[in-house]
Amino acid sequence: MKVMVLGAGIVGVSTAWYLQASGHEVVLVDRQSDAALETSFANGAQISVSFCEPWANAWVPVKVLKWLARDDSPLLFRPRLELAQMRYGLAFLMQCTTASFERNVEELVQLGRYSHARLKELVAETGIEYDRLERGILHFFSSQADFDNGVAGAEVMRHHGVDRRVLSREEVLAVEPALAGFGPHIHGGTYTPSDESGDALVFTQKLARLCEQRGVQARWNTQILALERQGDALAGVRVRTAEGRTETLRADAYVVALASYAPALVNPVAECLNIYPAKGYSATLKLKHPERASTVSLLDDTRKIAISRLGDRVRIAGTAELVGLDTSLDSPTSRVRCEALVKRYEELFPGVADTSEPNFWTGLRPSTPTNIPYIGRSKKLGNLWFNCGHGTLGWTHGAGSGHALAELISGRRPDTAFQFYGA
Repeated sequence: MKVMVLGAGIVGVSTAWYLQASGHEVVLVDRQSDAALETSFANGAQISVSFCEPWANAWVPVKVLKWLARDDSPLLFRPRLELAQMRYGLAFLMQCTTASFERNVEELVQLGRYSHARLKELVAETGIEYDRLERGILHFFSSQADFDNGVAGAEVMRHHGVDRRVLSREEVLAVEPALAGFGPHIHGGTYTPSDESGDALVFTQKLARLCEQRGVQARWNTQILALERQGDALAGVRVRTAEGRTETLRADAYVVALASYAPALVNPVAECLNIYPAKGYSATLKLKHPERASTVSLLDDTRKIAISRLGDRVRIAGTAELVGLDTSLDSPTSRVRCEALVKRYEELFPGVADTSEPNFWTGLRPSTPTNIPYIGRSKKLGNLWFNCGHGTLGWTHGAGSGHALAELISGRRPDTAFQFYGA
């Protein structure tokens, strides 16, 4: 078939790669001039198969209420008179039960394992280099209460077959000696040696080049305006080209991989996707003293941030802000949240990085109430497929999501127990 993939982040490009490998004619469409220039651009860099807990749990509603007045809170919710936010918020609250949490964890673990296996195969096949470090992810805690909660969380993940190890302070410092200066403040940690990290932007752009070399037609600088429905199928995609012309692109099947922008395109013509953008922040710093910087990818529980080494740089990323499709960096709240990332890194690793050029960035994580993405066929339009709503795990689930959707479109069942949408 001729398949059109809308969106060229890590999920969209992976989908295009596997569709082409399955023998389909593939067109990849994106409004940017290259791949991975939006949600995948400067994320936390972690392949976190074993750290995939959904945001919704029994304790989150109380925490969110406490965080409402804090501009630097890990999860900032600003209520708006907006139907999409209200729909997402109500559905999110319904997931804040122990039973829902357990069910959602199982789904995310299944998809994560499948995706990690596909990523390893893809890297071995292509030889793509992207500042990859296979040294696991270390989650450390700065209070006894948080550590106790972390131990309980590790037990939940072990119940689902995840090798998350509970570590004492001394064991944390043995895994990552660069934390020694902060050691007196650490009460313990958890560690998953099978996880890894790497630059999603570099990987995705290199994979996009290989897609084009193998015959994928990339339509860059092409604004996606609307889906055109005819009966129970899509008839085409209306776009505006780089030259300013409006035209309709046609294919046999269409894949929406547009992250937070998927609902605006899909909901008017098909089912209602409950995806809401969670604004995340990152800072990328050059290292002045690489020998003193961490190499194991870190999760700081107190600030809810990820810290990942990318060659001679370090990426600090995290926090979430539910404020719609806002990607500005110049508001007072945005400045506070950006500065908090750099301040925390200095607390952990004083003098290690050059903080004069922090390269701040913000992106919209396409979040569902369950944290489970939409991967599968539309229930209303037979030739419309979804690969969106991956939240904070787009980089983790990208390769597997692309491979799985290519399998489904080709009439095959992916080798995983994950429950695909529309199945």
